[in-house]
Amino acid sequence: MNFDLTKEQEMIRKLIRDFSEAEVAPGADERDRTGAFPYEIFSKLAELGIMGLPFPEQYGGGDADTISFAIVVEELSRVCASSGITYSAHISLGGEPLNLFGTHEQKEKYLTPICTGESFGAFGLTEPNAGSDAGGTQTTAVIDGDEWVINGSKCFITNASYAKHLAVTAVTDRSKGINGISAFIVPTNAPGFTVINNYEKMGLQSSNTTELILENVRVTKDNLLGTEGEGFKQFLATLDGGRIGIGAMAVGLAQGAYEKSLQYAKERKQFGKSISNFQAIQFKLADMAMNIEIARNMVYKAAWLKDQGRVFKKEAAYAKLFASEICMRACDQAVQIHGGYGYMKEYQVERFFRDAKLLEIGEGTSEVQRMVIAKQIGC
Repeated sequence: MNFDLTKEQEMIRKLIRDFSEAEVAPGADERDRTGAFPYEIFSKLAELGIMGLPFPEQYGGGDADTISFAIVVEELSRVCASSGITYSAHISLGGEPLNLFGTHEQKEKYLTPICTGESFGAFGLTEPNAGSDAGGTQTTAVIDGDEWVINGSKCFITNASYAKHLAVTAVTDRSKGINGISAFIVPTNAPGFTVINNYEKMGLQSSNTTELILENVRVTKDNLLGTEGEGFKQFLATLDGGRIGIGAMAVGLAQGAYEKSLQYAKERKQFGKSISNFQAIQFKLADMAMNIEIARNMVYKAAWLKDQGRVFKKEAAYAKLFASEICMRACDQAVQIHGGYGYMKEYQVERFFRDAKLLEIGEGTSEVQRMVIAKQIGC
């Protein structure tokens, strides 16, 4: 086994590390305070060719691998988790369903603007009564001549305010249960389509989280994504890839919290010496370093399996579950190491702590990950 990154992967890591330090980190606290969306950052990433990184060159992508995608998410999240989740959702939830299930014509029309950064990627899955139970979708699509008429609502949808189109799941045949759910590509400027951006969140303040309302939204038959009735299977496959993104985000966020804690522990003096000399602090930092490295290896393994065309469902759930939970612990310990200062916005770790909680919830809660793993191991 070779655990070294390729030259291309190392180059991407250095590029995004330098970019994050220069362009993303300086305004992260202010964006957290105001909730301003980091549009300029992603315009610059588009210029660097990063917005379509893992997708085919013929649609404007970079033809890179999933590990490279994970590296970008990790490096962005190390300084600004809001930027990390925006990019992760753009690729894994917005672009990937089109890449996996779209026709050539659909990819040319809808994947290309995602790759060029002209449109952000988004995915309309979660509903008020269909969260962990995604099969409980209430949104409907009814055929009317040559068009589908879609009615329903979606909640907690990332990036939709900046997406020109997105995939939406809807029930096309209630009698077939989960086999009666289909996916559609819906332009966000379609009559009857409303994007509402008024959530007040605990963290990830500068990411775009929206509610979607669809009232008699009409799309042509050509806007069906994949095969009718295959929507449930499609979004399960999409979420498997998305969990690699969330895992990478957790690794980056934990890494950022760890680095700030290590630096602070070396500089902060109590009882006549740096607190990094005290075993109580050393053990916290040692556990953080160990868990981050384990989580990173789990994320990269899941990404590698995906790139090899092998089954990676279980490994993606392992990575997402472990990485998100050690990230929450790392951010908790980062606040503790900083003491009273950790509770203050000036030292940033409180932002990391607030941002981290979503990772145990989004794209399948920790409980759902354990359900997935249990099924995969034969329970």
